[in-house]
Amino acid sequence: MPRLKKLASITGIATLALLALPQANAQALKVVSTFSIISDFARNVGGDRIELTTLVGPDGDAHSYEPRPADATAIGNADVVLVNGAGFEGFLQRLVQASAGKATVVELSKGATLLRNAGDGHGSHEGHDHDHEHEHSDQKEHAKAHHHHHGDHDPHAWQSVRNAQVYVSNIANAFCAADQQACPAYQANARSYSEKLKALDKDLKAAVAQIPPQRRTIITSHDAFAYLGHEYGLRFLAPQGASTGSEASAADIGALIRQIREQKASAIFLENVSNPRLVQQIANETGMKTGGKLYSDALSAENGPAATYIDMMRHNIETIRDGTLGK
Repeated sequence: MPRLKKLASITGIATLALLALPQANAQALKVVSTFSIISDFARNVGGDRIELTTLVGPDGDAHSYEPRPADATAIGNADVVLVNGAGFEGFLQRLVQASAGKATVVELSKGATLLRNAGDGHGSHEGHDHDHEHEHSDQKEHAKAHHHHHGDHDPHAWQSVRNAQVYVSNIANAFCAADQQACPAYQANARSYSEKLKALDKDLKAAVAQIPPQRRTIITSHDAFAYLGHEYGLRFLAPQGASTGSEASAADIGALIRQIREQKASAIFLENVSNPRLVQQIANETGMKTGGKLYSDALSAENGPAATYIDMMRHNIETIRDGTLGK
């Protein structure tokens, strides 16, 4: 009998090993993401089932990014390529062509609620309820200079948490299409992360509610926060357009400074991907004090305050709240 028990035990262990074999031998899904915020979404959905390559890392500026040969190789070897779309990655088409890869390129902003680049210089879009009838001529001239770069729509859609949930759903669908066996795991991860995003959205609204309505006009380096403003009732003005690659002329800056004074902007902020020179110039000429650094198109390094998307959104809103309240 002891010998039979021993044989049964060995057989059981061997069976368990065979059951585990497909997972152990399962090849990780090779995923390329264009920038760090998308990579954080991908990690939350894919977990340890994906092998992730990020083209533009933490604190990197995707607007001005110059691809390397290694990037083309990564895309050429990828199963899935995750991109923002809406004209955000100006380098993408050349890079995909150079890679000669056959990976599915997934535009994560598809299905999200996109705001139109109507050329008003402060995140104008269809359905926006701001009154533009009293727009000053200076503001119009400032706006005219920035009606370019990204086409019809503002690409920074992830700055709305509801849009971020669309990105996550699109990632789960892409992973399921490429790796059907692991689809239940991807879907479960996406649901779990989406619940965290719902809680985040509620917290952000509560934080903005602490800011008096008359103190909700804010200055940043470039037009990256229109979705944040639309979603949470803030108004952003910027010397640069939707791309950090745009140049603000002396006339643009002068028009913006007059606009700031007329509309009594309450705070001015630096950005992690923008040259601080313009913001410092505006701060000096208006007497405003900079209220800290916001993260727009990239996460911070791991030891920074915005190492994940959720951390970034909390940091930005809390920094805005404290800056506008003079804390």
